Amino acid sequence: MNNPEQYVGSKRIARVFPKRTKATPTDDLAFYDEPGLFPPCVDEVHVSVTFTYDLPRAEYLAKAWERVAPVKMGGPATGMPGGEFTPGAYLKPGYVITSRGCPNRCWFCSVWRREGDTKELPVTEGWNVLDDNLLACSKQHVRNVFAMLSRQPRKAEFTGGLEAARLRPWHVELLRDLRPKQMFFAYDTENDYEPLFCAGRMLIDAGFTVASHALRCYVLVGHPGDSFDAAERRLRRTAEAGFLPMAMLWRDKGGKRDPKWARFQRAWARPTLIASGLRQGPTVAYAGNVLQHCVTGGTLNG
Repeated sequence: MNNPEQYVGSKRIARVFPKRTKATPTDDLAFYDEPGLFPPCVDEVHVSVTFTYDLPRAEYLAKAWERVAPVKMGGPATGMPGGEFTPGAYLKPGYVITSRGCPNRCWFCSVWRREGDTKELPVTEGWNVLDDNLLACSKQHVRNVFAMLSRQPRKAEFTGGLEAARLRPWHVELLRDLRPKQMFFAYDTENDYEPLFCAGRMLIDAGFTVASHALRCYVLVGHPGDSFDAAERRLRRTAEAGFLPMAMLWRDKGGKRDPKWARFQRAWARPTLIASGLRQGPTVAYAGNVLQHCVTGGTLNG
């Protein structure tokens, strides 16, 4: 069992989360509910909340823990910038953040509003990188991160995502040498497809295979103005680009989800079912057009 005190300095701090996920800590001072009859002896309580739709639950827990020790509430959902990263404190050991912020200004994303432009942090140990936009960092920082990943006991994962438009041949060389378990890209708007396809070609040419499912891509679906036909087209085009598409369902600040969109998302979030369904065969006309662009440097519109 991990000793949580090493993660938060000299104070014994209980960390409280509104829900348990694959990424939340599991040590003796990580909690997901009220303190109960026999609360821990701690100096402070930190309530950490990632999603805005979990804020009501987080506020309830913060109130419930006030009788144990002084309570602080933070996390992305509160709008507070993340600051320095402490391994194991608010994420399970193995997850690591080496930079925060993003230079892009995507309408659906809160990262740039909360964190501002990219800020590089000290590189700590871990194998699952959750940076907001690692490829926006300096070349030296990226190389330092890959050097750290190369000495980990487990294969690297980039579940925080890599931006296809920023992928360069030297990044591909680092990825080829590292051979990560999985890396996620994103197809959030129509403008993302062209760089996604070019990234897929570079990675496949470097020896990555579609069958390995190491190349994955989050595809935003269900946002205002989206349709099932348009979403399925994006998902299939993602497969044509060489990536396993993983649908990410858009939610409003209250966390509301349309049941029909939720069913659609579930059907496109299971790798085995996705791979089976895509064996129907992709349509390649558009993919061929993008490949021509990658080779010639032309535009898709003429």
